[in-house]
Amino acid sequence: MAVAGLVLVRQRPGTAKGVIFVTLEDEYGVANVVVWQKIYQTFRRAVIAGRLLRVTGRVQRQSGVTHVVAERVEDISDMLDDLVRLHEPARFADGP
Repeated sequence: MAVAGLVLVRQRPGTAKGVIFVTLEDEYGVANVVVWQKIYQTFRRAVIAGRLLRVTGRVQRQSGVTHVVAERVEDISDMLDDLVRLHEPARFADGP
């Protein structure tokens, strides 16, 4: 399964033994992502710095809560920059 969205929250509780919890939001709602230490080490830069992430992993349902357990984390924040540029007003060479 793959999910993508804006990063709302990153949590690294001291009691979680190196697990990072990430909450993503898109136009349909939120997705809870679990990033285990080994995956974090592989995709550290994306997990820490990404504003818009695409996460591929497996679905886990436990105690009525659904998570995506990350197997791959991609920083697709550049898509946000492209979106901003697309919607910026045109700039003219002889104007401000």
